[in-house]
Amino acid sequence: MIGAIAGDIIGSVYEQFPIKTKEFPLFHPKCCFTDDTVLTIAIAKAILADRDYLKAVRKTGRKYPHAGYGGTFIHWLHSTDPEPYNSWGNGSAMRVSPVGFAFDTVDTVLEEAERTAEISHNHPEGVKGAQATALSIYLARTTHDKTLIRKEVARRFGYDLDRTVEEIRPSYTFDISCQGTVPEAIIAFLDSDSYEDAVRNAISLGGDSDTLACITGGIAEAYYGPVSQRILKKVKECLTEDLWQITEQFCLKYGIGKTHER
Repeated sequence: MIGAIAGDIIGSVYEQFPIKTKEFPLFHPKCCFTDDTVLTIAIAKAILADRDYLKAVRKTGRKYPHAGYGGTFIHWLHSTDPEPYNSWGNGSAMRVSPVGFAFDTVDTVLEEAERTAEISHNHPEGVKGAQATALSIYLARTTHDKTLIRKEVARRFGYDLDRTVEEIRPSYTFDISCQGTVPEAIIAFLDSDSYEDAVRNAISLGGDSDTLACITGGIAEAYYGPVSQRILKKVKECLTEDLWQITEQFCLKYGIGKTHER
């Protein structure tokens, strides 16, 4: 989960100014958390409490009104009677990483991922994007087998994962859809040799950088293990106290890496 948050923070400065290189400072002076982080932590909060994803997302999201939400989501967030709006946007995938860390069977991971998506992103592609991301995280932490992850996610969701970052990068453009983001984020992980390399792959595609890196970062943490102390320290510095407290509580409960500096 911290890997997803770190990916969001690292990618935050490149969303409006996409880059096509892996050579960049890992933490730009202006990097910050965005809606990806806020909603990821909201899902974690719900899992810690009562799995009422709608309540947690709306309460946490409203507390951070300037995090960078899309227009339709903002309307949903502040509606008196929120209904899912058939979205296929990548917002369902960017917030789902806690599901992949918290639950211990494929069926439960897929079921809970669907539940997190359908509160707003109930289009089949929105649900699929959340499920594919959560399943990738679950398989990464339980099997540590990239071949199996590639095969299983492609089989279940029909994504073309037989591409490389180098093949995708030249023609890839900004894309907010699940179908145009999730496969590429998974490939950024599959083509990596470390957590940092995975995040750099994702951002170098030149797309929706914070969301690509958020999705990739969650999978990479599950596979490679805890993020470095340098990254952990920066995440803690960037988050507000209440967001960090939820993050730390979740990670401690589900045994995700280390949340304290040595």
